[in-house]
Amino acid sequence: MAGTFALSIVSPEGDVLKENVEFVVLPGGLGELGILPNHAPLIAGMDIGVIRYTLNGNIKRAAVTGGFVEVIENSTIVLADTAVLSQDIDVARALEAKERAKKRLSTRSDEIDVRRAEFALRRAAARIEAAEGKK
Repeated sequence: MAGTFALSIVSPEGDVLKENVEFVVLPGGLGELGILPNHAPLIAGMDIGVIRYTLNGNIKRAAVTGGFVEVIENSTIVLADTAVLSQDIDVARALEAKERAKKRLSTRSDEIDVRRAEFALRRAAARIEAAEGKK
């Protein structure tokens, strides 16, 4: 891999990351998207998952809960619904959220919002994966 490109991750709370990176893998709606320097222009939707990026030869991670990505002129801009860098994730809290969501889904009563519980489960799983560096 020769060269770098600008990666910006932005959420409604503000800037999460602004770095020059060598490579990015994003959770696209239909699978992972890999971005290298000088990538063709692209706009795509993102799913809940983990962004992996290479910074100075080291793989870093961030958990996102969907949004959009735009690649243009050697710059990748992620507009995420929510985003958190791996080092900022409270793993214990994410594990608790995962267990709560699993418990809600296992009861399947009329009072449970299944879609909300599934979203919470996927969000917690993405945060745990980002923090533990799996994949």
